[in-house]
Amino acid sequence: MMRKVIRNNEKPQIIKEGKYLRLIRQGGWEFSQRANCTGIVVIIAMTDDKKVILAKQFRPPVNRYCIEFPAGLVNDRGHKTKESMATAARRELLEETGYRAKTMTMLLTGPVSPGSSSDLMTLFMAEGLIKVSQGGGDHTEDIEVCEVSFSRVEHWLKQMEIKGCLVDPKVYAGLHFLKKHK
Repeated sequence: MMRKVIRNNEKPQIIKEGKYLRLIRQGGWEFSQRANCTGIVVIIAMTDDKKVILAKQFRPPVNRYCIEFPAGLVNDRGHKTKESMATAARRELLEETGYRAKTMTMLLTGPVSPGSSSDLMTLFMAEGLIKVSQGGGDHTEDIEVCEVSFSRVEHWLKQMEIKGCLVDPKVYAGLHFLKKHK
């Protein structure tokens, strides 16, 4: 059976625009679009002694603490120079966790939530980590850096869920990459 291909040639209409997001209507769909950046990076990081680096922070949209890989926005600083995805990944890893990476390898790019957002995220693997600062994010963030033994990370995640935290599903995807890589 041949599947019907649906393309949307209708011009997008901005319904509402805020400082960081805009709501778009296009071809019967309504979805969000970032207004303040050119992409999203997610950094899968593990130390040489096999500790997975995760971030715990409160997320107002879900009104809960969430466990995530370090992540952030590309070109969200308002600078006139274009920031590359890899440069943003290095910056976000350092800013959020205090780790500097010897290598930053792009793994894949894909949609965050294709039914409700135009956001694309790019996953990076950070290797050769060196702790150079405390981390914790910038002045707008309050990030707890979690260093969890790879052999115990799945148990630890379950314990965080029992305590009421939400675990970003990207963490499980990242663990898949770490299992293949270690």
